[in-house]
Amino acid sequence: MIELSSEDNLRLNVLLANRPQAIRIDESRLQVHGLSERGEACINLKPTARPEVYLRAVRELISGYILGSPGGYPTYLRRWTRMGQMRDESLAQLLLLGEPEAVVAAVCSPGLTDELGRRAWWAMEDAENARRMLGNPAIVQGRMGPILADYLAEYLPFETETEKMAESVRLILQPGLIDDQRAQDIWRKSTRRPAYALGFLQARPDGLPDPAPARADFADLAPRMEPLFQADNPWADALARVLSSPGQTWLRTVAQVLAKPTTQELVLTTLETTAAYFTSLRPEGRPDLPLEALLAEAEAYPSSEPAGAALNACLARMPTLREEFVAMRLLSGLGYGVLRPVLRDTTASGSLLRRKLEPVLEPILRGLATLRGASASGRSSP
Repeated sequence: MIELSSEDNLRLNVLLANRPQAIRIDESRLQVHGLSERGEACINLKPTARPEVYLRAVRELISGYILGSPGGYPTYLRRWTRMGQMRDESLAQLLLLGEPEAVVAAVCSPGLTDELGRRAWWAMEDAENARRMLGNPAIVQGRMGPILADYLAEYLPFETETEKMAESVRLILQPGLIDDQRAQDIWRKSTRRPAYALGFLQARPDGLPDPAPARADFADLAPRMEPLFQADNPWADALARVLSSPGQTWLRTVAQVLAKPTTQELVLTTLETTAAYFTSLRPEGRPDLPLEALLAEAEAYPSSEPAGAALNACLARMPTLREEFVAMRLLSGLGYGVLRPVLRDTTASGSLLRRKLEPVLEPILRGLATLRGASASGRSSP
């Protein structure tokens, strides 16, 4: 068993006795950093063995002091914390172990507080940790929220995975984290980065920048829908939402993202986001259907009462909008089921992915166009 040098042993014990708030180990520089109310302390280690072996002994000393277990960060704790089963009162201890895995476990915990988030961020600045913490309302509403959002905004140009780009944008657009100018800057870049636009679709579906005008027939249709609104008709509510200026902006943005998809993950998340926008139209839950079956189901709905009563009421007042209602039903059911037949055995991306997806995306884009009024011109009002 490797023994620490007497100097390192003493200095580490002094550090621990002074009740640090968090500990970070810099393996490349062979340093142990401690965060306290008075600031930051640093111990330059003087190893008496190979660095990796010596650092293991350092971690054993720290773990023995903090947890009473000299074996480092125990395997069972790794499992429990990843599954969210760590007790909230133990989170502070995790940040004292100098273990990256322990920090990740802490930031994944729903019991993480704003103060513990500050300590965790000091212990391990990392984009993934920032995203995890910004999924926690206590962090978003605390002092750390804007700090983490600023980090993710600065890191966006260096992110390489489209799904992480979209997730970062969605998270930093939560209220109170970044100012309007910065949000507008990110939005402008979304013309070249569809993943950014997807983040906006998820975070601000009814408040996207550069609003499009309401559909031309919206003003004429609104009075006809008023009795349906009073009856809490979900189909009328959904129709009014998409015909309005925010809804037309949302539809335009979805169409732009799907026009040139770059990865399979981006396409799937966009379809799921679209279905979530119309979730009120499927109280029975989203199906897992291929496109042909989903199109047939949308055309045939409603087939029975009382499930179709709300839609029938809309059709009775606005019979010329049947295509719009079919389009909304189709879009509300999108998911991996429509992609499975064409993506089951491929890792295609870029232009090859777009060619493979064309038979699937074309009817979806046509449905979006219908709701944007592509087939509304020339209709007479009933």
